[in-house]
Amino acid sequence: MSELEHHVRALWTLFEPIHAVTYFSPEAREAFADIGLTRYWDGYFAGRAAPLGAVTAAPVVAIFSGFAPFLVERVLPAVWSTVTVDRVLDARSRGAATTLRNLVPDERSVAEAADVLAEIAARVDTIGRPLAAANSALTVEADPYRRLWQAAATLREHRGDGHVMALVEGGIAGISTIVLRSAVDIDATSVRKARGWTEQEWAVEVEELMTRGLLTGQGEISENGRVAVERAENMTNQLAVGPWRGLNDAEIARIARTLAPIARVCQTVFPFPNPIGMPRPWDPNLDPNASAVPVSPRAS
Repeated sequence: MSELEHHVRALWTLFEPIHAVTYFSPEAREAFADIGLTRYWDGYFAGRAAPLGAVTAAPVVAIFSGFAPFLVERVLPAVWSTVTVDRVLDARSRGAATTLRNLVPDERSVAEAADVLAEIAARVDTIGRPLAAANSALTVEADPYRRLWQAAATLREHRGDGHVMALVEGGIAGISTIVLRSAVDIDATSVRKARGWTEQEWAVEVEELMTRGLLTGQGEISENGRVAVERAENMTNQLAVGPWRGLNDAEIARIARTLAPIARVCQTVFPFPNPIGMPRPWDPNLDPNASAVPVSPRAS
């Protein structure tokens, strides 16, 4: 991994927590409930997919990767008969902004972070990246809290689109990914339920991964499995570099120091370890070279 790739991975640990408040904060759930999306997964799938338009379940299953089709099909496309895309987009932005405002009352620091991150988000490469493309096409809002969250969302989905590409290339996309990750750093029972897979579907995938030599006979990750996960993560890191290319070390450090205080506060909203496999934020002041940021998923 190049130095730039590692720093971009470290920066991901700073903008991912800002984006992820939309999945964990009560303010975000309340904003969706206000428009009639009272069930958690209604808000999740409608909110995350809304930039794509009123899509059906099939493309969301494909683009998001890892979710059982049944879980998505319970929400889409039925939700679009009760609420419009525009209302969902406003609710997700409003809920995230309210969360950030409560966590970080200092609007000046948020405005600075929003300006910095929005400039990077405007540079994302979107070919083959549907979620990044859809998010980057949204109108940039004046409110700094909304603008910061949207920039973080665009960059997060840019990395996520690249991650799915890497998983597909490695033959471990979909349920394979989460079964393998549950053998590394995510609790198997909670992630299985969170992604909507039945015990039987999970067991079948475990057997398949054993047959492929990616899990041992005891269901632990094998050396080949670890290599597959790390290879996909390395490719993800490579594919995430685009919008950051051309920045020097001083510019990266400045961006990191701007985002880090906000990321540290945002991390209080969700648990560690968590079902999305997010590591703790990089501290660029204590660790300027990001030496403590893991280069791939690892046991906590």
